[in-house]
Parts: sequence; C-alpha cells; structure tokens
Amino acid sequence: MPVPAQPPHPGTLRAHLLAAAPGATASTARVLRVLLDDPAAAHLTVTDLAGRAGTSEATVVRTARSLGFAGYPQLRLALAAAGGAEPEEPVALLTGDLAEGGDLAAVVATLAALEREAVSATAGALDVAVLAAAADAVAAARVVDCYGVGVSALVARHADLGAARLGLLSRLRTEPHAALVSSALLRPGDVALAVSSSGRTREVLTAARQARERGATVLAITGSSTGPLARTADHVLVAAGRETAHRAGATAGRASALFLTDCLHVAVAQRLGGEAVTALRETYRAAGGRRGRTDGTR
Repeated sequence: MPVPAQPPHPGTLRAHLLAAAPGATASTARVLRVLLDDPAAAHLTVTDLAGRAGTSEATVVRTARSLGFAGYPQLRLALAAAGGAEPEEPVALLTGDLAEGGDLAAVVATLAALEREAVSATAGALDVAVLAAAADAVAAARVVDCYGVGVSALVARHADLGAARLGLLSRLRTEPHAALVSSALLRPGDVALAVSSSGRTREVLTAARQARERGATVLAITGSSTGPLARTADHVLVAAGRETAHRAGATAGRASALFLTDCLHVAVAQRLGGEAVTALRETYRAAGGRRGRTDGTR
C-alpha cells in the first residue's frame, strides 16, 4: 500500500481500513480484519493484535505506518477516537457468513449492510484530486476505451454508457482481442478506462499496458491500490469491498466500482458544461424520454 501523506481523520479511518484491505498482503489483511471487526481493537496492545491476527508485531507496525501513522500507538489513538472502529451493524452481520437455509430476511439485511459499508468506505477514502484529474482527462479525450471482463465488464459497460450519454466517443471492449486491437490504435490524449477488481486481470492489464505504450492516459477502477493495474495507470480510483465466504472480491466491490463511475460521470459533466446538458437531453429523448416517445405510452 502506498503511504498516505498524512494519517486519515478518525471519522474516515474505517473507510481507509476497508479500502486498504483488497491490496494488502495476507498478513496485513488479517491485521486489518481485526481492526475492522473487533470493537475492542483500540484497547489491544501491539502484541495482542499480532496474536489475534496470527502475525508478527513488525507486521502490525508496518500496517500502521502504511496507513500514514507514525506507529501503532498513534493508530490506537485514532481507533479510540473513532469509537474503536465499531461498525454500525453487528459484527456477525457484516462478516457475511450466511448459514445454509438461513432466514431470507437476514440474507437481505446482510447484503444491504455490506453494500452500504462498501460504498461508504469508497467515498470516505476517495481522493477528490485524483477524481478531478481523471475527469479532466476524460472530458478532453478524443476517444475513451472501456475495458473489463467478467463482473468488471458490467462496470466497464456502465462507464461506457455514461461517457456516451455525455456526447463523448466511447468504445466498450469486453472481449480480450477487441481490447487489444482498440488499445493498439490509441494515441496521446486518448483515455483507456480499465476495470479490474483484483488489479491483476491479465486481459485488462495487457490492454491497459498497450494503451500506456501508445501514449494514452490510463484510468484504473480497481479494488487494489498496489496491484499491477494501479502501477500501470496514471489515475487510480479504488473501490472498497469486503470479500466474504459467499462473495468473491469482484462481486464485493461491484457496488463501489459503479459508484466511482457515477462520480466520474458527474465530474466530467461539470467540465463539459452546456455541452453535456445538451447531450444528456438529446440522449434522454432518443432513449425514450417522455417527449421523445412515439408508442403512445407515458
């Protein structure tokens, strides 16, 4: 994890813990999980925390420093100020461990809690300066390529539709060979928007690297701030999400990634101004807006 310029405010500490988890090593991820799930985490000594996480004291210290703190004592103070990192919902609910044949209402509540947590964490950890720079690049682009496979293809499609509705030339490329062909023709000033929850999806990563080689600006929406895709990209938007026994990482971060594309969409629209307003109005009519319908329905 890249070290922040300064430690997070206690009010956004939980968001930063969640955002850091997807790109963390296995040992660091265990430390973060204890910090997230144990209401008494602020009272744990470095030895206690290391024991509960099944790792070394050195890993605990490194984790604290990777979050921007001078050391673990400073992280403990922030945890205490944040209320011990205690989640709003019961810990058992947020773990997402659903029993076979369990109550369906509990399943719905669990999924809703996980989605709220993921989006809230993503918003709390979002670097608005990075979002602004990404929006500047998209708004000025000759063409925007959107890459993604599997669950990430849904996010890429959402980004493509948003760009197209703003009047931008956007190309959705969710088939690996099509992404490679498209990225090979990009040039400086173009944008490649690459979506990968793991940050390691080979097809997406290959297309993003080729786009970078062609001089295009690479924008990544990913669950890993330290993965190969993040290292390839010029601008990185991190989607937080808690992976559980029944939700793989890509699924866990899907709502967060969609939220980030919406943030990007609005930021680009702000930069395009009246041009965006006109495009949105015309595409709304074309897609069946009230004044543009011809089938007699309302």
